[in-house]
Amino acid sequence: MSALAARPMRTIGMLGGMSWESSAEYYRLANELVREKLGGLHSARCVLHSVDFADVERLQVAGRWDAAGYLLAEAARGLQAAGADLLVLCTNTMHKVADQVQAAVEIPLLHLGDATAAAVLGEGLATVGLLGTAFTMEQDFYRDRLAGHGLKVLIPEAQDRAVVHRVIYEELCLGVVRESSRDAYRAVIGRLVDAGARGVILGCTEIELLIRPEDSPVPVFPTTRLHVEAAVERALAP
Repeated sequence: MSALAARPMRTIGMLGGMSWESSAEYYRLANELVREKLGGLHSARCVLHSVDFADVERLQVAGRWDAAGYLLAEAARGLQAAGADLLVLCTNTMHKVADQVQAAVEIPLLHLGDATAAAVLGEGLATVGLLGTAFTMEQDFYRDRLAGHGLKVLIPEAQDRAVVHRVIYEELCLGVVRESSRDAYRAVIGRLVDAGARGVILGCTEIELLIRPEDSPVPVFPTTRLHVEAAVERALAP
């Protein structure tokens, strides 16, 4: 048995369901990455709390972020009680309440923005475009986190933001992937590149169901994969 395989594995707590389509990607990727690293029949030690996204979405629209944060904080406490050693919030948008969730537990919350920023900086880039929900693109909680790492973050114009947001909630969160929407996103990416973006952050976990590296003339940064990679690295660390 290799030294890596002999290491104890920490349990990843996944706070998901926002939407379950992206949470399924978190679960799949975590298990695939652990198998790649350890071989054989190894899979990830993880516990998942999947909320009802309809409840969260209503709070988002109403601007009741404290209530949404309380809901997720309670779920996080449950994951800690179930044996999680670290926590990942399986959504970009709800990182708006990341501090509230972290304050509710003693285990570390791995911030998706930090994992993404590290990947962008690792490619030597400083200016990136950001795609995500309207909340993620227009509010400062996510952009400021990235800027704190020294990144300049560009967002699409208002009409493009509306298209990106609509496709997420009306299609991708429902498991619908349309070629016409892929074309629309390609056009939005092209305009971000024209504005100076040297890379594009896929800042909504569902966008990875639609956009692939070949859909962009500059590097794309798939936040779901980057987040899971960081979680698995932490889970397998000495």
